[in-house]
Amino acid sequence: MSLSMTGYGQSAVDLQGYNISFEVKSVNHRYCEIAIRMPREWACFEDSLRKAVQSRIGRGRIDVYINKENNGESTSAVLNHAMVQAYLQAAEDLKSYGIKGDLAVRDILSLPDVLVSPSGFSMDEAQQKIWNDALLQGLEQALDGLLQMRSREGAFLARDIEQRLGRLELLHQEMTELAPEVPNEYRKRLRQRIESLDDGSLAVDEHIFGLEVALFAERSNVEEELIRLRSHFEQCRGLLHQEGPVGRKLDFLIQEMNREVNTIGSKANHLTLVNRVVEMKAELEKIREQAANVE
Repeated sequence: MSLSMTGYGQSAVDLQGYNISFEVKSVNHRYCEIAIRMPREWACFEDSLRKAVQSRIGRGRIDVYINKENNGESTSAVLNHAMVQAYLQAAEDLKSYGIKGDLAVRDILSLPDVLVSPSGFSMDEAQQKIWNDALLQGLEQALDGLLQMRSREGAFLARDIEQRLGRLELLHQEMTELAPEVPNEYRKRLRQRIESLDDGSLAVDEHIFGLEVALFAERSNVEEELIRLRSHFEQCRGLLHQEGPVGRKLDFLIQEMNREVNTIGSKANHLTLVNRVVEMKAELEKIREQAANVE
């Protein structure tokens, strides 16, 4: 079943006195691009978290936000001396610009990464596994919610595209019925034109007349384009019910359908047929807009 590239999921887990919240958002993107934002001391877990996202999402721009808050059960925190020194040095450097004022203890403690979990600095292998498993659990739960939303949106997109494909198939049927009449109507118009110009001095060569009609019929023949269009419709319907990313294949098929329709429009010398081409191009543009959000 087709999936949308737009979705949102969230979750939370508690671990060692901290409440860890997860948010995952995804939007349209040509490829699979993942951005993870989380406390700096968890950088060692980024690779496993990234792989978890890649294992479940094939395409889109995915933003992962992981935050932690002390839930009141944590009894200790470590002062990040390197970060404190960096902030104090930055404050001292600002004084050279004529900026006055001093940092109070409250100011320093409110700055990012000044107080961190003790485990953020020294984790043994067992502790790392506990935190890694907890982060993966929370991320998987958030991804569940995101994928549910992508699935619902994908089903809506698939229904809409299928309805528009049905409209295209009706137009295709009308064009298939009109196409054989184009040479016949041209022959009638050409005959009428010749007769309107004939003042009795013209000797119409029926052989040349027939060749002209045959050449026009060959130039305006759109049977091959109509056959390929029907094949593209069937492939498009099949893709909408396939598992996995199909957005790029849909985009390619839509381009091919547009190419065939343009060719029919350039060949057709028939007002009604050209009108059907215009209607078909309008429906294809709507399908292209919807398919742009399919994974």
